[in-house]
Amino acid sequence: MESSLSPNIKNFEQNYQTHLKRLKLNGMQPKTIEAYSLAVRRAGGYFGYQI
Repeated sequence: MESSLSPNIKNFEQNYQTHLKRLKLNGMQPKTIEAYSLAVRRAGGYFGYQI
């Protein structure tokens, strides 16, 4: 299934995972990570995962 994903979505997923890792490494609280993650996913969806 991974090969059927568009390049935008693959790139977004990679950047998203990096973002999550950095939030955790910076010691953010779980609720903060959840809120930031939701905002990034929503923005990504709105802009066609080109962020």
